[in-house]
Amino acid sequence: MTSPYNRRDFLKTLGAASLAAGPLLNGCGRLSSSGRKPNVVIIFADDLGYGDIGVYGHPTINTPHLDRMAAEGQKWTNFYVAASVCTPSRAGLLTGRLPVRSGMCSDVEGVLYPNSTGGLPANEVTMAEALKSQDYATACVGKWHLGHLPPYLPTANGFDSYFGIPYSNDMCSTRPDWPDYERTFDPKSEYWNVPLMRNEEIVERPTDQTSLTRRYTEEAVRFIQNNIENPFFLYLAHNMPHIPLFASDSFDGKSRRGLYGDVIEEIDWSVGQVLSTLRKEGLAENTLVVFTSDNGPWLYFLHHGGSAGLLREGKDTAWEGGFREPGLFWWPGTIRPGVVSQMGSTLDLFPTVCHLAGVEIPDDRIMDGLDLRPALLGSGKSPRDTMFYYIGTRLYAVRKGPFKAHFTTITEPFRPGSRSVIHDPPLLFNLEHDPSEKYDVAADHPDVIADIINEVERHKANLVPGEDQLAKR
Repeated sequence: MTSPYNRRDFLKTLGAASLAAGPLLNGCGRLSSSGRKPNVVIIFADDLGYGDIGVYGHPTINTPHLDRMAAEGQKWTNFYVAASVCTPSRAGLLTGRLPVRSGMCSDVEGVLYPNSTGGLPANEVTMAEALKSQDYATACVGKWHLGHLPPYLPTANGFDSYFGIPYSNDMCSTRPDWPDYERTFDPKSEYWNVPLMRNEEIVERPTDQTSLTRRYTEEAVRFIQNNIENPFFLYLAHNMPHIPLFASDSFDGKSRRGLYGDVIEEIDWSVGQVLSTLRKEGLAENTLVVFTSDNGPWLYFLHHGGSAGLLREGKDTAWEGGFREPGLFWWPGTIRPGVVSQMGSTLDLFPTVCHLAGVEIPDDRIMDGLDLRPALLGSGKSPRDTMFYYIGTRLYAVRKGPFKAHFTTITEPFRPGSRSVIHDPPLLFNLEHDPSEKYDVAADHPDVIADIINEVERHKANLVPGEDQLAKR
């Protein structure tokens, strides 16, 4: 590790190094046939479960655009997020680093709140900042949740523009009681006084959430159309299906799954609009599109929460339902279509995208992401074989290969009396045989447990936790 790091100097050096190295693109070390760097679009849902879309098995939610995206691209069945709640998961995606390293997780608070004074530290390099070194146009549309004060907003972290709600759509409640099931299950926008921002200014408060998915989509399409001649990075982060749930008139009451299904089907429409625009503007074959979610379903909210499918539990747990998400990759003519059962993570998007854009990876800190190009482009396998499951700053579980060891589990998350249970020896599950984590096989595999414990010791030997940003007031 080098001495304390200056972001501005690093980005200047990064740009010079990238230019000196020459363009390295399209997975083959060359520019695409158009002579341009690839565009990147990441579509990030909020609290979407592994089993909430058609191509991952939901029987009544209709998602034709996501299904088509999977058919034309890759569907990953072992794709993981960096954390099972909003703020740390988003930090992991944009920096390629476990949030414990940046201080974007906490044992005091789960996420950032409207009265938080912290946010993503200035010494972290975001994907947007890295791509700016190669003259990408960058836009963040939707939920940010990495700090709502000026030093932490998207426009201070590499994005040319921002349009969205800076934190979760259930914050700034106009009533003190939470959870209020009656209000949540019959929501009105005025119950949550959340701000809609354009760049650093609030343009609407409370936000009309019934039109939110539509307006995010329109903003995303405009950004694409305005950057036809430039390489661009679009981060489209929907506020839903996080509660409260809202759908526009075109989707309200249409799904067999009720309001939750209406919301997912409108997000599917949004994906369709983005992909259609890329096709119409002749950009599809030069654009990588990724669809996933920040964490698993918020099961506490019953029928207003989603489904993890065959996976166990959901949000705010280290069970598979909290961390394993749909992972769809689409890039016509470049990505080899198919189903990928190897492991990948949102942590891996940073190095993968940087390599595609010809950007040098920061070498002054430990990066947790790995380059997925071999699996995406058909030249090899995913390099990831290990996943660390953090709740706050505590390591609850580790997966290595097919086996996953739980050192700590949470009972009844979000409910009164919820507690953590320490397991010694740890619980052990073979996820290839038992993705639902029903059958503890620890007694049969002491060697596996010993190997995972050694993995934990190696990991912790190189771990310097960042200063807690979430608890700052």
